[in-house]
Amino acid sequence: MSLQPWRKGIVIKIIDETIDTKRFWIQVPELEKFEFLPGQFVTLDLPIHEKPNKRWRSYSIASWPDGTNIFELLIVLNPNGLGTPYLFNNIKCGSEIDFRGPQGVFTLREPIVNDLYLICTGTGIAPFRSMVNHIHQHQIAYHKIYLIYGCRKKNNLLYYEELNQLQSDMQNFHYIPTLSREEWEGKSGYVHAIYEELCQQENQSSFYLCGWKDMIDEAKNRIINLGYDKKDLHLEIYG
Repeated sequence: MSLQPWRKGIVIKIIDETIDTKRFWIQVPELEKFEFLPGQFVTLDLPIHEKPNKRWRSYSIASWPDGTNIFELLIVLNPNGLGTPYLFNNIKCGSEIDFRGPQGVFTLREPIVNDLYLICTGTGIAPFRSMVNHIHQHQIAYHKIYLIYGCRKKNNLLYYEELNQLQSDMQNFHYIPTLSREEWEGKSGYVHAIYEELCQQENQSSFYLCGWKDMIDEAKNRIINLGYDKKDLHLEIYG
């Protein structure tokens, strides 16, 4: 896959999704259509350091291909970092951002012949939101999809209403959020107990894991211990 050139994007919309998470819509004026595969990411070049490789920050595309030159990023604030404080404090509607992309191979294998387990925490939901909406919009055939999403509290849930609606609209799509720091009407605890319970009967399944390294390492080991092969796992590690 050839490396994409650096381009200039213009931020056209910003929404506070939660207290520490923002959604940024970026338009690419030089293109009529920004083409990408669900699950891919872009790299931003932010003016936060002298060395180029210390300025680069990569984020999964949270939207799905819709024939426009606009894409969405979902970004959580890391107050101890350099990149996200710059984005939260300095970027406004009309700001220009240099970026490169799309990049990455964390994408759906089509045709979808196995059950899909999409397992994530935090903003790791971004590529899965893209994938599921893409499947729904294009009526792509699938068997069962389980989106297992972990975060701390209900007010941290991202795209909650949208994904609940998709669960109503899509047959055999199961959206399963779980909270680790709060009791509520849904599941509580960590993501691992949920897919382990669902996978008691070893079906033909593909596992897509997205989030921080510790969660992915633990999930990878647990899934292999359930009897699945490493080739059934596809990983996107944040941080």
